Amino acid sequence: MDQEPAKRDMVAGLDKGLQVIEAFDQERSRLTIAEVAERTGLTRAAARRYLLTLTALGYMRHENKQFTLTPKILRLGQSYLHSARLPRIAQPLLYRLAYALGEAASVGVLDHDDLVCVAAVSAGQLISATLQPGTRVPAYCTANGRMLLASLPPEASDRFLARATPEPITSHTIVDRARLGEEIARARERGYAVVDQELELGLRTIAVPVRNFRGDVVAAMNISVHAARMSVEQMVERCLPALIQYQVELNALL
Repeated sequence: MDQEPAKRDMVAGLDKGLQVIEAFDQERSRLTIAEVAERTGLTRAAARRYLLTLTALGYMRHENKQFTLTPKILRLGQSYLHSARLPRIAQPLLYRLAYALGEAASVGVLDHDDLVCVAAVSAGQLISATLQPGTRVPAYCTANGRMLLASLPPEASDRFLARATPEPITSHTIVDRARLGEEIARARERGYAVVDQELELGLRTIAVPVRNFRGDVVAAMNISVHAARMSVEQMVERCLPALIQYQVELNALL
């Protein structure tokens, strides 16, 4: 594991500037200086300077005392998608997998306690708005996320469960920590995870881990189906063999 850099080697201004960018999300797309200061812990004066700097650089827009992100911010995410090896290798395999089954497929990675989609193919099926590169959702209620949590060392998985505060996103979402721990353990034992409408009503997913040449789990790959078209049992029977086939192929390339 990489060592933490010494504090003297850190650029505090860059850290704070990124915190300002991360203060904006789907629920808070327009923020005032005071709101950014509150969300980042910066003083209002410091928040103002960072917001004005980002505006001058083209990453922010300022109107009626509120700031919003501009499309230029997408360059930061595109830099990862265009340069990282995993999305480039996974995308063509996902295309073949999705169209072989006629369902949506995606690959995701853990970022702290969230699942971030890095590659996806819909195969003509409009399943969910979360199945596209760059989307970020809670790991505990997604098949890819739960598979990745199951692939963590036991102590890391226990730490996640200790700090997790699951919310009832749908009526199916598992919010009890003990039961969530059982589901993570079940995914670890079976080698695949199934999530039934815990993130979105009507969305069922099944996922397997993706390993690199050293055998380390670096991502998870899933198939998503609409609940009205396929039961959980049918999804396991039909989708899991194909997932395993492409899992082996993707593992060999990493």
